Amino acid sequence: MSEESIPLPPPTFEFLVLSLRMQAEMQLGLHQYGEEKHEPDLRLARHSIDTLAMVQEKTRGNLSLEEQRLIDNSLTELRFRYLQAFEAKSKSAGEAGAGG
Repeated sequence: MSEESIPLPPPTFEFLVLSLRMQAEMQLGLHQYGEEKHEPDLRLARHSIDTLAMVQEKTRGNLSLEEQRLIDNSLTELRFRYLQAFEAKSKSAGEAGAGG
């Protein structure tokens, strides 16, 4: 099957939110790809989360209930996961500093 015959999803608000969410999750190290273990990139993850928050702010009052729930829930989950990754990185840095 060639790349041109693979159907693309429609460009919907849901697709936009889920794309940004997946991007942030990958940057947080929640989705591993390939054989290597990738460390979270908190700077990039924060940028993706902030971008999604900007979309939320700019679309406030113009979304269906379903769309609003999707973006609200996505941001809540991403912010929680970001804090977990930040704390884990801080803890491992502290242990490395204490051990060395």
